[in-house]
Amino acid sequence: MSNLTDLLPAGAGGKQVSFVASGTIGNGVTVGLNSDGTVTAVVSVAQTIGSPAVFESANSQWVTSTFDSNSSKVVVAYRDGGNSNYGTAVIGTVSGTSISFGTAVVFQSSLIDYTSITFDSTLNKVVIAYRNEDNFDYGTAIVGTVSGDSISFGTAVVFDAAASEHITSIFDSNSNKVVIAYRNAVGNGDSIVGTVSGTSISFGSGVIFASAQTYEPSIAFDSNSNKVVIAYKDGGNSQKGTAIVGDVSGTSISYGSEVIFESGRTDAHSVTFDSNSNKVVMSYVDEDNSNYGTSAVGTVSGTSISFGTPVVFESGTTNNISATFDSNANKIVIAYKDIGNSNYGTAVVGAVSGTSISFNTPIVFENAAVDYPSATYDSTNKKVVISYRDIGGSLYGTSIVFQNASSNNTSFIGISDAAISDTASGSVTIKGGISTNVTGLTPNANYYVQANGTLSTTASDVLAGKALSSTSINLDYTT
Repeated sequence: MSNLTDLLPAGAGGKQVSFVASGTIGNGVTVGLNSDGTVTAVVSVAQTIGSPAVFESANSQWVTSTFDSNSSKVVVAYRDGGNSNYGTAVIGTVSGTSISFGTAVVFQSSLIDYTSITFDSTLNKVVIAYRNEDNFDYGTAIVGTVSGDSISFGTAVVFDAAASEHITSIFDSNSNKVVIAYRNAVGNGDSIVGTVSGTSISFGSGVIFASAQTYEPSIAFDSNSNKVVIAYKDGGNSQKGTAIVGDVSGTSISYGSEVIFESGRTDAHSVTFDSNSNKVVMSYVDEDNSNYGTSAVGTVSGTSISFGTPVVFESGTTNNISATFDSNANKIVIAYKDIGNSNYGTAVVGAVSGTSISFNTPIVFENAAVDYPSATYDSTNKKVVISYRDIGGSLYGTSIVFQNASSNNTSFIGISDAAISDTASGSVTIKGGISTNVTGLTPNANYYVQANGTLSTTASDVLAGKALSSTSINLDYTT
């Protein structure tokens, strides 16, 4: 036995498995395993912002958006100032870092405001909640069905026959219910559970979650605890930032005790759930700290929630906050109006760690003043779409596509034994095997998979294995 190859089977180092390629894979490159069982070359993707695309050539207010994962479409709802301020919706299709829109559809032929939109992923329906100003300011909801580049609607249903404002909504995928939270006619924090059936929605009885003056509620669903979480300003407690956990049962909801996440006055709340860390992130304006944009990480336990120390993401006057979770990059993306920078549309990326969150440098996505930014995550194209009113662009409704910097190196499964064409099958030496299809290694050195897929002795979160020679590596199987 004169060299290492005498120890190995002819042609490779063992543990070869055949996979179907998603995208072209080169010879001797690191590959990652996809959720559908295919493999992809490990690559890094740079942060990118696409060009603005107009979805409504008129004054667009109360912009809100969601992603329909059944049709792989973005749905934007808004008040169309160019058409009698009617409630209107439009369908967006993401391609790369661009987005195109179908023809706008009216869902309410009257003046509306305080719009909120969510997606029922069980019945594949969109639900828009809003205040109907031409019907005594009643809280109202309507069900939409996306087909291609258009959307059709059922009949509007009143969920509160009294003045309603500051409306927010979410879909609880555990109970298969829509939950709407809002400020009711007397100013209390109110909520109601909706059940979608066909193209309609029915409601249970309203449940008060805050029996004091309540402002700017925002709601999210924690899929780890199967609870909803509401953030709001508590006018009954010095306007402190407050949160409460709700548990849906049937057509009703019950709540735990109120918990303060910010000891000062807050505003412009946006709460989202990080499914990677299983944490809830409250983003808001800290009015007692120069109106800085701030976030706090919450951990739900039963019907209670605890918080880490708040972290500033924008050291300037901030407003109109909208946060979403990018499950590909495992990052929080917050869109907002940066009043400290000419009201420009701005976004910041945050990474949750434990009970805290750290932020990158904010970036401008619109070099003009904006209103009503609404961020949603397109899980098909792995992009964030931010829709807003472009004050510098004739008040038109506008959207941009934001791509987070990311890498699939944490899905590393092995090294290709030869080049594999897209959709073709090919051999990969997987973890626990010995790949002899690499070059330039230093024997006895540990190698790591870098974000761009290369092997290096520089430590990363992904250990590839130990080099046995300049052309072979024993792939680690412990992770």
